[in-house]
Amino acid sequence: MQTIKWGAIALALVLLGIRLADGTSVAAMLTGAGEDKPIMQWPDLLDQPRPAADRTLTYGADPLQLVDVWLPKDKGPHPVVVMIHGGCWQTEIATRDIMNYIADDLRKEGIAVWNIEYRGVDRGGGYPGTYQDVGAAADLLAGQAKALNLDLTNTVAIGHSAGGHLALWLAARQALPANEPLRGSTPLRIDAAISQAGIADLRAAMKREGHACGTDAPTKMAGDAFALTSPPEMPVSKARQIQFHTDKDRIAPPEYAQSYAADMAKRGVAVETQIHGPEGHVELIAPSSRSWAAQKARIKQLLGQR
Repeated sequence: MQTIKWGAIALALVLLGIRLADGTSVAAMLTGAGEDKPIMQWPDLLDQPRPAADRTLTYGADPLQLVDVWLPKDKGPHPVVVMIHGGCWQTEIATRDIMNYIADDLRKEGIAVWNIEYRGVDRGGGYPGTYQDVGAAADLLAGQAKALNLDLTNTVAIGHSAGGHLALWLAARQALPANEPLRGSTPLRIDAAISQAGIADLRAAMKREGHACGTDAPTKMAGDAFALTSPPEMPVSKARQIQFHTDKDRIAPPEYAQSYAADMAKRGVAVETQIHGPEGHVELIAPSSRSWAAQKARIKQLLGQR
């Protein structure tokens, strides 16, 4: 497996004005006076022993067209969460195993996880490739649910950062016109989408000069087809939409969530938004964090668990 590539993330953080301590260690982010602990750095999470999935399935011929399946120990049937990693939509920056820590935490709670890999804009993705991958990977779940004893009564999608955009996209995909290829003939039903510091609005992201993800990646993801690719401009589905952000996040600050919620409110859609802290971007996918504890509790509510 791959993980975050330090050279790529270092460049991204330089663009944000965050100083690097050396080639592999990122300086602490936004550690203001009076906080009870420093904001997490990527090594604080990724240098920990990494849990392993139970199995890996393929949904295409490309080496990146994979899904890691995390199965609880008991017989089930198990509720399931579809998980999508971030990394500025770029494979060079991050791959699915950065989500292993929270995937394992959900597995311990009796919740199965369907952790998707996909082609980034630097590996043949963008529009339409990345969307084709995420859709195909999600639809494979429906075909494998019976064999894996998975319960699709309530299906939750969750994604971090750029993956938050893709989780919201997956929820909106089911409302695309029936003849739209990105929708597919029988798209997996998503009942709730959780965006973890998501970058939901591609049109806005294309204009953010100096942002860690740059403007090229969201431009390739948009493909000048915003009604098919950017959640605030896509058709509205029945899926519940929830945003989790942290107050010290400089990659996807709370303003992104507030802007998206306001845009959707104009369309008659209420988007639940929670902001936790003092924490940053990494904490959202770290099992020991406050923000993850809140997310896990909300996931269990959505799946009908206590």
